[in-house]
Amino acid sequence: MKKWAGLITAVLSACPWFYLLLSGQAFPPVGEALATGMAIIGSAFLLSWVAEVAQLEIPKSLAVALVAIVAVLPEYAVDMYLAGKAGRDPGFIPYVIANMTGANRLIIGVAWPSVAFLWWVSSKKKSFTINEHHSFEFILLFFVTLYAFLLPFLHHLSLLEGGVFVAVFLFYLWRVSKGEVEEPELEGASERIEALPRLQRWVVISAIFFFSSLTIVTAAKPFADSLIQTGKMMHISGFLLIQIFAPLASETPEFMVAGILAFTGNPNLGFATLLASKLEQWTLLVGMIPFVYGISLVTGGHPLQPLPFDPRQSEEIFLTAAQSLFALTLVIDFDLSLGDAALLFFLYIPEYFLPGIVEREWYAVGFLVLTAGVCLFKKDQFKKFREHFKIFRQG
Repeated sequence: MKKWAGLITAVLSACPWFYLLLSGQAFPPVGEALATGMAIIGSAFLLSWVAEVAQLEIPKSLAVALVAIVAVLPEYAVDMYLAGKAGRDPGFIPYVIANMTGANRLIIGVAWPSVAFLWWVSSKKKSFTINEHHSFEFILLFFVTLYAFLLPFLHHLSLLEGGVFVAVFLFYLWRVSKGEVEEPELEGASERIEALPRLQRWVVISAIFFFSSLTIVTAAKPFADSLIQTGKMMHISGFLLIQIFAPLASETPEFMVAGILAFTGNPNLGFATLLASKLEQWTLLVGMIPFVYGISLVTGGHPLQPLPFDPRQSEEIFLTAAQSLFALTLVIDFDLSLGDAALLFFLYIPEYFLPGIVEREWYAVGFLVLTAGVCLFKKDQFKKFREHFKIFRQG
């Protein structure tokens, strides 16, 4: 039984939520947020484990697509609920942007630095080298980040812009599926599942995938709603709660996996996991928003139109793009040092304490100024990166 403790714990974490769901009892928003948040975290762990095992069982190209989709499913469910709700209630539009920008900034501001910090704790080394094989992901991230700077000036996210983001994601899947896929080293729950006889293994994989998906789909709506209601009760911005805690719940398993990889001697693989996560968040998650919003409008009897931004939402996207561009520039030499990690983390924290739109816009400009400084300091590394771009275009 001890061998299955992690899997059993993840399943049990969803039980309080299903009790609330099936009993129909009213529960305070704070309690409902905790119950649904725990359920989403546990389900995200379950999905990550079965995805690892499934990579050993199915064709390479399908495995790449499966892992990519599974990685964004928890975050996707919350944001797609908010986007659908926004089509019927414009008051939910800010929360759509809050969840999307919060997820993107959390990966860079907390997850990337954590890998470098845990590597330093375990090895006492102050930096690690990122495999240049990941230059493909860097190139795509540079492209979508630069493209994202258009959105604050357009003041909307239409099907056209969404289509570009989704197209980049599909191109990413196609290109990765053509390359060599390294078989994952299974540990813990995934190792236990893989050790089962083939028929039992597939029964367990199917059951876990169904249970996790059901949990996430049913918990996404009350989780988002309870965070908003909690904010109202405590006189805290619901926008801020969605931006911080919704992504934190869905991203925790991936952060922990990357952290464990770094702590046990493989920071490059841990960082690669988070790099792929950032790319998926910055493409598929962003790209699907206008499609879900548009469907909600049409089914609700309203004309099709882009998702509009007010000044706050435009500023949030501008800040997210600026932070992304700075981070990518910082690691353009394929090296993440403890100093770089500290800089990313300590620049992330003040974002949530700046009171007004103007101050946050100037903070984003500060990221761009720092980016320009890094470009000058690392101009030789940019020349080398251009070589990777030439290879990318030719290949």
